[in-house]
Amino acid sequence: MNIFKKESVANFLSADARLQKTLTAKDLIALGIGAVIGTGIFILPGHEAASHAGPAVAVAFLIAALVSGLVGMAYAEFSSAMPIAGSAYSFGSVIYGEFVGWILGWSLILEYFLAVSAEATGFAAYFNHNILASFVLNLPKALQASPMEGGLINFTAVVIVLIIAGILMMGTELSKKVENFAVIVKVAIIILFIIVGFFYVKTSNYVPFYPKEFHSVPFGMGGIFTAAATVFFAFIGFDALASNSAETINPGKNVIKGILGTVIIAVILYVAFSLVLTGIVNYKELNVDDPAAYALQVVHLTAWNKLITIGALFGIFTAMVTMFIGGSRLVYALGRDGLLPKKLGQVSQKHAVPTNAVLIATVVQAVFAGLVPLTQLASLINAGTLIAFTFISFGILKLRRRSDIQNTGFKMPWYPFLPILAGLCSIFFIIMLPDITKISVGIWLLIGIAVYFTYSVRHSNLQNQ
Repeated sequence: MNIFKKESVANFLSADARLQKTLTAKDLIALGIGAVIGTGIFILPGHEAASHAGPAVAVAFLIAALVSGLVGMAYAEFSSAMPIAGSAYSFGSVIYGEFVGWILGWSLILEYFLAVSAEATGFAAYFNHNILASFVLNLPKALQASPMEGGLINFTAVVIVLIIAGILMMGTELSKKVENFAVIVKVAIIILFIIVGFFYVKTSNYVPFYPKEFHSVPFGMGGIFTAAATVFFAFIGFDALASNSAETINPGKNVIKGILGTVIIAVILYVAFSLVLTGIVNYKELNVDDPAAYALQVVHLTAWNKLITIGALFGIFTAMVTMFIGGSRLVYALGRDGLLPKKLGQVSQKHAVPTNAVLIATVVQAVFAGLVPLTQLASLINAGTLIAFTFISFGILKLRRRSDIQNTGFKMPWYPFLPILAGLCSIFFIIMLPDITKISVGIWLLIGIAVYFTYSVRHSNLQNQ
């Protein structure tokens, strides 16, 4: 047994030949925007402004975007050299060996599955408070909240997970059409909010721009960096595009276009949205689950309030679709390689999707969406993301030394400076996460190690060759 034995790119390419190549750069940008512009923009700016950064939350988004762009280039180079399913898990298995690949895959399961669950709870907050309530169709309290919030189950969150699962079961082509349409609607509504809200901005709400109560470390940047570490949740999704590289036409060129296009569009929208939001309402009032809708209520724009709610629902829906696809493809990859039961690596002949992987993702995501609050989900997601970011960034150094892996597509510029910088930034933001998050993720990783040594290593295709 050699737990650091490296997988072959050729084996992955052969196994993934069953997946259809239908995605273009335009489709990847739509998937990326679909994932990134969701709960992150409609909920997090308010929470982080109130808790960590004040109006300077816009700066936190900018910092998170810069680091995401750096790491995104690392993902794009890996996707160009290895257009395979599984994202960081598959890349790690080839570069670092099976055990590290498994740890990355286990971390990404946490990211993707909990991301869908978190988006589902965000969807439920907007839908229950602003759609059902307007028709006087309030669900019982027991069906609106998790047990940790005094309810029995978040019913709406569970239902939206099941609806999206049904769409994904019908194949990539249908989910792509639904995603592209929804992305256009939500981006249009966000831009409308920025334009309309601009006329209601009070410059007095920007003073102080970075309140002193958040200056928790030397140089007064504690709150901003803590907020930046938290709003990484707002940018997860661009890395999920790497999971789709096996289904992408000409991944050497299209994946980098998809990732950087996503990050650039997202940061412009996030910064503008945050500035308008904190300009309309004082940051101290924004610690609510639907801050954009609340801000419009404060300035008596009731009709616009309903419109932003529709945009939020479309936005969160598309984010769930992309992360659902990424998570199910990761489970498929782990099943394909024998690290999880092989049935999870099977692909439906009719719709060319990994049906069993989608089913297991549905069950886990629906359970978390129904039973766990959004704030607890978001912090755990960031940790799984940043662990993968660290290994992928430093992995470029090892990838460039592999003479057996040819890459005629995108390569990260300013090598080795940018890969090292991206890796160090990722480690810094892991350190900035709350202690409870680091402890929880440590427990998750210990469970993953136990699963590997009790099941995965004995059933691994690589170990049994």
